[in-house]
Amino acid sequence: MLNQAGERAVVLGGGMAGLLAARVLSDAYADVVIVDRDDLSGATGARSGVPHGRHAHCLVARGHQIYEELFPGLTRGMSDTGVTLGDFNGGIQWNFNGHRLAPSESGLMCVSSGRPVLEQHVRQRVQAIPNVRFLERHDIVSLETTPDKKRVTGVRIQRSEQGGQPEVLLADLVLDITGRGSRMPAWLRELGYEAPPEDKIKVDLAYTTRHYRLKRDRFGTSIAINQAGTPASPRGVFCYPLPDGETVELSLTGVLGDYPPTDHEGFLAYIKSLPLPFHYEYVKDAEPVDEPVRFKFPASVWRHYEQLTRFPDGLLVMGDAVCSFNPVYAQGMTVAGMEALTLRNHLQNPAGLNATAFFGEIAGQIASPWQFSAIADLGYPGVEGQRNDQINLVNQYIPKVLAAATQDPVVTDAFLRVAGLVEDPMSLMSPAIAGRVGRVLQQFGRRPASTPAPA
Repeated sequence: MLNQAGERAVVLGGGMAGLLAARVLSDAYADVVIVDRDDLSGATGARSGVPHGRHAHCLVARGHQIYEELFPGLTRGMSDTGVTLGDFNGGIQWNFNGHRLAPSESGLMCVSSGRPVLEQHVRQRVQAIPNVRFLERHDIVSLETTPDKKRVTGVRIQRSEQGGQPEVLLADLVLDITGRGSRMPAWLRELGYEAPPEDKIKVDLAYTTRHYRLKRDRFGTSIAINQAGTPASPRGVFCYPLPDGETVELSLTGVLGDYPPTDHEGFLAYIKSLPLPFHYEYVKDAEPVDEPVRFKFPASVWRHYEQLTRFPDGLLVMGDAVCSFNPVYAQGMTVAGMEALTLRNHLQNPAGLNATAFFGEIAGQIASPWQFSAIADLGYPGVEGQRNDQINLVNQYIPKVLAAATQDPVVTDAFLRVAGLVEDPMSLMSPAIAGRVGRVLQQFGRRPASTPAPA
């Protein structure tokens, strides 16, 4: 243990980003406390504090690399309990606009599982760290500061049960990782600071998820079979088997108010409306094990803490509390891992933590995935936002990339390396990839060959 940064760090929020932060804080603080309003210890299902946890999740390639770095052996441990792992290209059947992308072995690992399962494995690893403890069933009331408001000295918390008395938990560092509902902008204003400016892209997205027992194995060696929504075909579905070996999770997606229904007949009709028929064939006679559940996501939001000129010492903000991405692109858990590695580097700075420097660095890490998802969302004519020449150019080019990817696995790998946050989005415009796209379109035309349904 380095134990150079201070005696106690308090993490507000026990979700994935909070767990990752606690892991790196444990190397620098004698006592790390995670505060959350939910029951965390022993939790195996979706938590009320993570409403999106009931819906499809995927830890993309860069995320897998980071999690394995922070928790060596995590992948093997998950695999031993039935979590589905596989190649980000060859292990997943990716379908866009009614056509399958050409598969290959990309060499990039992907973890496709329910969010509660993945979170449980990470939480168990964090709980095993001797100097990390969980303060569950506690509400976060406010920040505690010095009289001049220049330093945060702790947090005021209260047991969630009726009659719980507020108490102050002192800390050398407080991290707000409470998600997209973070109250930090309001807290800053109360302390006399400015709230961060925001970028917002309203997508009016909804997931509706249901679990089924299929009559026969439809996946074979695949870890997921997906139809991703696009401007040309906005409805989507993500489907994968769960570790129990009996159940599949099927999440429908719709944007701009086209919400997948929560009634049985409407849910099936929505599946049947997808470009390819095989998901409907899978579930039309399958046994549903629960009722459809919906989760709404109104907008992607990036709070630009890096633009603030004043910020209290002893305080940081991370995860969705800084940037909440459109979840269909599966970026949030991976960006949280990137921020955790940045936090680890800043904790090793002999001069101590500098919030401005930290926010500036994570802003640089957020920029690329934000660009990827924002440009894709602005490809939908109904999504509000300014579209400059670059955005229009990219949104004219990406359909060509996807069409070429149905024939050329090298183009597929290049696209998935960007989607997996391994490469910058502009890498798709490199001469090597753009040249392959042009050659495929010249050879086959602009319409990809028809795609057979999976067996």
